[in-house]
Amino acid sequence: MRNILTIAGKEIRSLFVSPIAYVVLTGFLLLGGWFFFNLLFRFNYLLTLYTGLQNSEGLQSLNLNEYVMAPLLHNLTIVLVIMIPIITMRAFAEEKRSGTYELLLTSPLTVTEIVLGKLLGAVAFIAVMILLTGIYPVILLFYGNPELGIVASGYLGLFLLGAVFVSVGLLTSSLTENQIVAAVTCFVVLLLLYVISWPVETAGAVLGGALKYLSVVDHFGEMVKGLIDTQDIVYFLSLIVLSLFLTYRSVEASRQS
Repeated sequence: MRNILTIAGKEIRSLFVSPIAYVVLTGFLLLGGWFFFNLLFRFNYLLTLYTGLQNSEGLQSLNLNEYVMAPLLHNLTIVLVIMIPIITMRAFAEEKRSGTYELLLTSPLTVTEIVLGKLLGAVAFIAVMILLTGIYPVILLFYGNPELGIVASGYLGLFLLGAVFVSVGLLTSSLTENQIVAAVTCFVVLLLLYVISWPVETAGAVLGGALKYLSVVDHFGEMVKGLIDTQDIVYFLSLIVLSLFLTYRSVEASRQS
């Protein structure tokens, strides 16, 4: 465990030594703030409009979770699709380019410790990104009365989604020494997981059901609604384990060659 934490600490330090961490954090929070305040202003506009029209039915339908937090979390997933390839592209590719990959492989560390350490470092950084957006539901607490259970479920889903994206990023980074190739490959895979359910309505029952199950958006969407289903948890964990296993095999193959 100590070796895993050591590698994780090294990964976090390498992110903050370069401008990458600061650029990603700033961009993520700027975009998150832009989405949040636009959604909040829209909610306030509808509230004022329905109040002026004395539309009680419309007022009852207004909900901070549905009109502000749910769209915000969905928008943040799109930002993660763009940002995470930038964060993970260095994980193994930079080691290969700089020549430290061989030193890492010949060290007394096991492949499992190397992979888990890099995963933990990147996931810790993603957790910091997500935690910083916690200011938005805090603002809503002063503004109204959001359902905190649903908010917590949505944030859990966002964290699991981020962990899945990180594991995919580690896999693509382990396959090449070119950071740009690793980032673009990761982005393509994440985008595919994001849009894979689009042809569900025309794909037929069996294929449509399979595509819907493979979609990260559908599983995440259920958690944003406050529904924590073991099927969704198993889906996210399965993707993480599969990606880490393939990363392990990739690194192991490099060590044996």
